[in-house]
Amino acid sequence: MQRDTIIALDAMGGDHAPQEIVKGAVQAARDLGINVALVGIPERIIAELARYGPKSELISVVPALEVIEMDEQPAQAARHKKDSSMVVGLKMVKQGQADAFVSAGNTGAVMAGAIMYLGRLKGIERPSLVALLPFAGRLTVFLDVGANADCKPSYLLQFGQMASVYLEKVWNIPNPRVALLNIGEEDSKGNQLSLEAYELLKDSELNFIGNIEGKDIAKDQADVIVTDGFTGNVVVKTMEGVADFITGQLRQAMTSRWHYKLAAAVLLPAFNQLRRSMDYREYGAGPLLGINGLVFIGHGRSDAQAIVSALRVAREAVQSGMLEAMREMAPAPTRKAGQDSE
Repeated sequence: MQRDTIIALDAMGGDHAPQEIVKGAVQAARDLGINVALVGIPERIIAELARYGPKSELISVVPALEVIEMDEQPAQAARHKKDSSMVVGLKMVKQGQADAFVSAGNTGAVMAGAIMYLGRLKGIERPSLVALLPFAGRLTVFLDVGANADCKPSYLLQFGQMASVYLEKVWNIPNPRVALLNIGEEDSKGNQLSLEAYELLKDSELNFIGNIEGKDIAKDQADVIVTDGFTGNVVVKTMEGVADFITGQLRQAMTSRWHYKLAAAVLLPAFNQLRRSMDYREYGAGPLLGINGLVFIGHGRSDAQAIVSALRVAREAVQSGMLEAMREMAPAPTRKAGQDSE
């Protein structure tokens, strides 16, 4: 008899751990019936669970006495802190004790640990960090956002292939539109990486729609946008900074005069609807693609709502057969003739 899906959750990872992490686990178990294994320091987890009454039978506590902090060197921490909540959670996936691992902790350490303890999918040259961009209730998968600062054209092709499988399996988006982030729409634009990646994407079986410019990221033009990790990281952090700036300026302006406050009260439902349509918490966590296991990384500031969403998408990934599909599609590395392998 096949056991129920179990999601290992890093109870010690994130800016609001363990309080918001445990709260999210309780909500996910209660409202969605998700089996959650909370991994971390037992005393702290149990103290938080006590705030919500009798412990649900869907929640278990897995001891891990070390914590990888946000400012630690990722690879070193993952290698030496073997009793950390991250490493223990990843090993649960490796050993078949959990079906997926979710963490809002040190992103670099999660990635380093995933490579060390789970390994890469066959044929995938580099794992990729994914950002899930919510625009007006629509999901855009944007990658890479920091795992690979320097990329080869074949990496970008594989990013597009993996992201397409993810959208098809987990989000039920058939034949996702794949675009290449570039400085112009013409196929002759861009640096050498972009030019060569364009040709690989064009000749692939993906639904490649061509180049897309930065100004069009938030428009409904592509379901998957691929780029190198350096560019992707700069883009995402710039977008986050601009969004925070605009929100702050709008809030300040709307409260600067009494008649503005009256208008704000009337428009509040519309503002709240707009905020929800762009709320990253609705998607919770992005997958670490290219790893031989299901690993999801949430924002460091994830609250309980974000954790619930992360657990939901992790369970959906397990039940959709996403990892099996990735293993089947994993391509042999694409290189030009005469190009040396690493």
